[in-house]
Amino acid sequence: MNALTRLERFEDMFPEVFRRFARPLQWSEATPGEIKIDVTENDKEYLVRAEIPGAKKDDIRVTVDGNFVSISAEVRQEKEDKSDGGRVLVKETYYGSASRGFSLASEIDDKAVVAKLEDGVLKLTLPKRASAAAKAISIQ
Repeated sequence: MNALTRLERFEDMFPEVFRRFARPLQWSEATPGEIKIDVTENDKEYLVRAEIPGAKKDDIRVTVDGNFVSISAEVRQEKEDKSDGGRVLVKETYYGSASRGFSLASEIDDKAVVAKLEDGVLKLTLPKRASAAAKAISIQ
């Protein structure tokens, strides 16, 4: 049994570990169709910054249900490189849908939500719903 055979048997026991180390590091942009988010909070509201490159205002849908926020979009990305003579040598196109949902600690006042799209970045202002004071229940 040579060293390579022993390594193959070891890899059979832990295949995913070896696959992760074998992949080159990726320092590229987000995968097409992936929505990356940043969420910050203050006393009154949550602020969400969602990167949705290739999506237009009319193609984005935001829903709020209690403390759950859902963002979905139809994404179109096209990149085309041409050379002399107008022949297309490389064309990278993506069309599809992307979605992201997350829960927050407090319920959202869905009537006061503000959404703005600038340069492929969706900015949401999600005001926290005023919590009702706890009510003591008398026992009969």
